[in-house]
Amino acid sequence: MNYQLVQQLQKEAIPAVHACRVLEVSRSGYYASQQRQKRPAIICCISVHLQAAFAASGHTYGSRRLQTSLRQQGVIAGRYRVRKLMKQYDIRPVWKRKFIHTTDSKHDLPIADNKLNRQFEQAKPNTAWVSDITYIRTRSGWLYLAVVLDLNSRKAVGWAMAPHMQSELVCEALQMAIVQRNPSAGLIVHSDRGSQYASAKYQQLLTKHGFACSMSRKGNCWDNAVMERFFLNLKMERVWRQEYANHREAMNDVADYIVAFYNNVRLHLTLGNLPPNLYEQQMAEKKLILVPEIT
Repeated sequence: MNYQLVQQLQKEAIPAVHACRVLEVSRSGYYASQQRQKRPAIICCISVHLQAAFAASGHTYGSRRLQTSLRQQGVIAGRYRVRKLMKQYDIRPVWKRKFIHTTDSKHDLPIADNKLNRQFEQAKPNTAWVSDITYIRTRSGWLYLAVVLDLNSRKAVGWAMAPHMQSELVCEALQMAIVQRNPSAGLIVHSDRGSQYASAKYQQLLTKHGFACSMSRKGNCWDNAVMERFFLNLKMERVWRQEYANHREAMNDVADYIVAFYNNVRLHLTLGNLPPNLYEQQMAEKKLILVPEIT
């Protein structure tokens, strides 16, 4: 601290010799401190990788996922070290929350039983899907998004966006999932009790492909918790960070999040810190290894 006072006195035209004598500090120590200040700051290698991993995540990862991301790159750092560096470099995700109701369950359409019954862990792909609708704010008005997830890998297998919440929206999302996955009859497709999912058009699509319709119990969001979590991640990690000028801009950005980030890059704790695409790839390779050779 006294070295800084000497430097301040020098700015006031007081010689360093007199300032050091008055403040009782050695001149050699003062000049050594001046030389240290001229040296370039030492860059922490871990902090460089940490900031790069945070930027690659779209500024969304917390300490757990950042630690995992560093480990996958061969950089070993404990959770405490990661949190300390995050605080030092002001690395923190910031989110804003907005709400609007998208479920209209006050209708007289038939309601299906809860066949899924919160069995969110599925051993095989295309045995159970979950679906729901959410909203996205733009300067041109609300944009609505319907998504279908495969519970086995948590992969988004179908989605559709439109400025309305009509039954066509959920049908388009489901049709996209069917084209991409070609599931067998008997697949459980779970949703809430919204009028879109209870509509004749949506029910006919399920029947055509032999799918089993499942719906959450009234007012119970936990029955579709995986889908709720997906939308929360989407909002926190992308939508709430943007201000979309129009529907087209929002549609492009949301599609980029789903295809380029969520399905292909984002680490999922439930998948052993793997993204959905890589998880499915590894499970397929493991299945091939387990199949005995025909002799």
